[in-house]
Amino acid sequence: MKVLHILSSQIFSGAENVVCQIINMFKDDSDVEMAYCSPDGTVRKALEERDINFYPIKKMNTSELKRVIVAYQPDVIHAHDMRAGFLAAKACGTIPLISHIHNNAFNSRGLSPKSIAYYFAAKKAKNIIWVSNSAFNGYAFHSAFKDKSVVLYNVMDENNLRQRMALDTNNYDFDIIFIGRMTYPKNIQRLLHILRIACNKKSDIKIAIVGNGEEEAEIKALCSELNLDSNVSFLGFQPNPAKMLHDSKIMVMTSRWEGLPMVALEAIALGVPIVSTPTDGLKDLVRNGENGFLSDNDEEFADILVKVLSDESLHASLVEQQHARSKEVNNIDNYKATLCKIYGIN
Repeated sequence: MKVLHILSSQIFSGAENVVCQIINMFKDDSDVEMAYCSPDGTVRKALEERDINFYPIKKMNTSELKRVIVAYQPDVIHAHDMRAGFLAAKACGTIPLISHIHNNAFNSRGLSPKSIAYYFAAKKAKNIIWVSNSAFNGYAFHSAFKDKSVVLYNVMDENNLRQRMALDTNNYDFDIIFIGRMTYPKNIQRLLHILRIACNKKSDIKIAIVGNGEEEAEIKALCSELNLDSNVSFLGFQPNPAKMLHDSKIMVMTSRWEGLPMVALEAIALGVPIVSTPTDGLKDLVRNGENGFLSDNDEEFADILVKVLSDESLHASLVEQQHARSKEVNNIDNYKATLCKIYGIN
């Protein structure tokens, strides 16, 4: 069986990480072959490092997807966002289409061009995978597709993660790390305001921000405006930030919306406590006060950061609980079995 994974993004982030992990799960299956298709860009380097077969396209449109489909001749098409699902539905012909939704975007929760366009893709799809219950319930027309939908929580292959971490021989001394795109959903501006409050109480906090995106200039300007330049290091896009995450004391997120973020699963697998806003899939991963904290109040959020950094016994307890949580949420065998059923692999 040949499976073609289609994504509309040319960069490497959460959904792209999920796809790479799916492909890696099936690498030892002699009767399954998989390829990755997206616009060419910085994702190429990440795919090369993972030895993944890449079919780049010049532009995300129907004609380019048809060209790749003719060249690759897949038995199944697995499209990984609403735009990819819509265009794949127009290009796939009679090839079974699996649609995979990785977040709970605000602009698909009500009547909108995006939610209406995706309705066409959802009707065409053989199955729809939702990354969380909130992602399924958040789509405006979800009830129409209940029978073909399945909620499949992301998982992290801890062994593969640690192998990638071993490729980085550097040591890092960051207290707090953020990993993600510099985009509106991630709300890094709010994170900087929280960090300002925290640094007012503990002035020596070292923070790493890993990623790039369209809001990069605005975010860096705000960082300077808040006098955080001596605390914050902007590290740009990193194809393999696993060691940076491992060496940090806390991973933070302040997203407006999420699916079930892979970086959070990586933090859990590596024993790094998470402090986040109570957003979508984070509420399923973080048990407040056990393996991390959830807060929607900036002052409280900052106080939590300072307390975790200052209280060694608390930090040690959170780390221990993260490792225990990883055994619960990172079940690769169950994840693969669900995909095999969806793909029709015996």
